[in-house]
Amino acid sequence: MNVPLTLSEAAAFLQAHDNYLLLSHRRPDGDTVGSCAALCRALRSLGKRAWVYANPQFTPKFAPYLDGLLAPEQAFDPGTRDASASQASRFTIITCDIASRGLFPFGMENEEADLAIDHHGTNDGFALRTLVDENAAACAELLTDLIPMLGVRLDKPMGEALYVAISTDTGCFRYANVTADTFRRAAACVAAGAEVYPINRAFFEVKRRPRLALEAWLIEHMEFFAGGRVAVSAIDKALMERLALTEDDIDDISGFGRTIEGVQIAVMLREVENGMGKVSVRTSPDYDAAKICKRLGGGGHPGAAGASLPGGISAIREAVLAALAEEIELECQTEF
Repeated sequence: MNVPLTLSEAAAFLQAHDNYLLLSHRRPDGDTVGSCAALCRALRSLGKRAWVYANPQFTPKFAPYLDGLLAPEQAFDPGTRDASASQASRFTIITCDIASRGLFPFGMENEEADLAIDHHGTNDGFALRTLVDENAAACAELLTDLIPMLGVRLDKPMGEALYVAISTDTGCFRYANVTADTFRRAAACVAAGAEVYPINRAFFEVKRRPRLALEAWLIEHMEFFAGGRVAVSAIDKALMERLALTEDDIDDISGFGRTIEGVQIAVMLREVENGMGKVSVRTSPDYDAAKICKRLGGGGHPGAAGASLPGGISAIREAVLAALAEEIELECQTEF
């Protein structure tokens, strides 16, 4: 049974327990990584035993923020739980920025979460306890408030991890999810010593040549619908290989279509593992990405949501166009 917690109740829980393992979601982004890293450091500063689970999908861009925090294999030894439990589940497991069990990292799919810290209104209550604020632009916003409630003063490494999380989930403070609290919390990171210029340059300015080649390819092959209000793009494995793209190169590609004048809904289709396709939807405030993706079995935020579907690019393209037509009554005729 899931129990919703307040910030103060979550702080009391974290102070009362030990032997932590922090989980990020599949295809980790800046918010899930930065949130896990900052919380792990905060718990260690309290004298707690804490690790970040070594998500096999972590990419090199996030390595500096995870240095010294990843759980070694030998860390999975008996903790405080019943001896019949699985080895990993003897930890006190905390998830950061995970909305459903289906997003657990590979290798941890069957584990029980003791506490979920999240900002998705679609969180399905998979954990024993949940701290959710759907009004927060990033999961890290909750942690920026929660960590001081533990009696921990934010330091530079925590501040930089939290700034990475907040800035990446807001598109460097450009998205509609940004609030006055978002700026206040980012300011707290800077006050803690976060050097934001190198972070902003690394995550929002510098691009590898393969990424630029991808953008050129997407512009050439993008499909437009409903008088140009909808842009649909697709990335298959063959394209990834041909352009020598890494996961870091496509970390924020889902919103690329929204950079085009007149586009209100950008859809990115991607061929991923196990015969599945990933759908990412980014919308203007006039449309609700979460409602669109809910029709596909997914969810997320009003401005950014996603879903996973079986089949190749062609199959998931048809499913997405059908969902768009049902949700917003678009005439799905291609216009270039």
